[in-house]
Amino acid sequence: MSRLMDTLPLRSGGFIVTLYGDVVEPRGGRLWMGNIVETCRMVGISETLVRTAVSRLVAAGQLTGERQGRRSFYQLTEAARREFLSAARTLFEPQPETGWLFVWLGPDQAGEAGPALERAGFARLGPQWMLGPARHRPADPALVVFEAGAATGPRLRDLVTAQWDLAAFGAAYDTFLAAFAGIKDALDAGLRLADAEALQLRLLLVHAYRHAALRDARLPAATLPPDWSGHRARRLFADLYLRLSPAADRYVGRHLLAGDGLLPAQTAETIGRTASLARIRDEA
Repeated sequence: MSRLMDTLPLRSGGFIVTLYGDVVEPRGGRLWMGNIVETCRMVGISETLVRTAVSRLVAAGQLTGERQGRRSFYQLTEAARREFLSAARTLFEPQPETGWLFVWLGPDQAGEAGPALERAGFARLGPQWMLGPARHRPADPALVVFEAGAATGPRLRDLVTAQWDLAAFGAAYDTFLAAFAGIKDALDAGLRLADAEALQLRLLLVHAYRHAALRDARLPAATLPPDWSGHRARRLFADLYLRLSPAADRYVGRHLLAGDGLLPAQTAETIGRTASLARIRDEA
């Protein structure tokens, strides 16, 4: 486990985001500060760094705090919940085939819309035009959006290669595969984990996969190489998440506090996640 942590870039704020996205949000979105500190300590993040990161997340409008007696609890703001739900769909749900969107920014280039679309996987075709997969539909009413059918033809991959850095996307997935393939081998060989270790490993798994998947443009499958490492990474993520979850969820239900009692080990949302991941794992 320590060798795995040495290979992963762990920042306190980013890891707390992972904790909320994986464990807290699907169970109501609220967690005791002591549990945040304890869970981060599992991966080597000090209490001082945790408290500083939580303060910054509050200042950034992602968390809001509330005291109950001597304990402080933190929950996601509504804006953060929307962002987390979007990320969860990317991480935990099958990605359907999609068409394309052309977005016209206008002569003033719509302020921050262009950079925001680039972060969502769009490519610039010029000062005023952007192209991206239809799963990233922008909500900004100032933008003009055109739908396009799924393109085909021998030059489609040439277009994608010219406009998107597939090598960088693939390298991120390769890094994930290199880090976690050994974990799969160990589990296959009979490795048994304590409940706390299973939660620790699952959080590291989600953190590392999130780092790769949320930076990927998630382009239509027809535009990707047939041996695209993103497909293998997605199946490995699903397989390991499912294998770690029974013990990890048991730890959550016995140790993590929401203010009105322990967090539930499972909810309808966590059950839905595992069902979706089972479909991903079993894809041909």
